[in-house]
Amino acid sequence: MNPQAIKTNRYLEINDIEIHLQNVEYIIMAAPAPEHFKDTPIHFTIFLNTDESLPQEVQKAVLEKFLEENAIKNPTELMSQIMAVGFAQSTQDTPMPMLLIKPQDINSIPHAAMFVMDFLADSDNFSEAKEKSLTGWSYSYN
Repeated sequence: MNPQAIKTNRYLEINDIEIHLQNVEYIIMAAPAPEHFKDTPIHFTIFLNTDESLPQEVQKAVLEKFLEENAIKNPTELMSQIMAVGFAQSTQDTPMPMLLIKPQDINSIPHAAMFVMDFLADSDNFSEAKEKSLTGWSYSYN
C-alpha cells in the first residue's frame, strides 16, 4: 500500500501560529518509521507548547507519562530539544506540525520554537501508522 502524501495548501503565518497555539498543551504525531526498524515501527514526535528547555528529570517524567498513557513501548533514538516547528494547513481538521531541520526551510517557512521529543517506538494504539503507513497527529488542549 502506498498512501498519498499530505498536500499542504499553505503554511500558517507567525501571528496565526500564535493564535493557533493558544490553549494547546501538546501535539502528538505518529508516522511510519523507516522499514528497517522492525521493533520500533512508529516514529513519534511530541511537540510541547513551550520554548523553554526542560531539565533532564522533567523530560524523563514527561516521556514516561506519554509512554504510559499511550501504551508506547521500546522507545529508542530519542532526541529532545527546542526546535523550529511550522504548521501546514491541509484538508485535515487541524494544521499539521512540521519539524523544520533544513536551514532553507527555517528561513522560508514561518515557525514557532517548541520543545520537541522525537523517537521511534511501538504501540498497538497507533495502528494507522503501524499497519497502514499513515501519518496522524492529535492536539491536547489546556
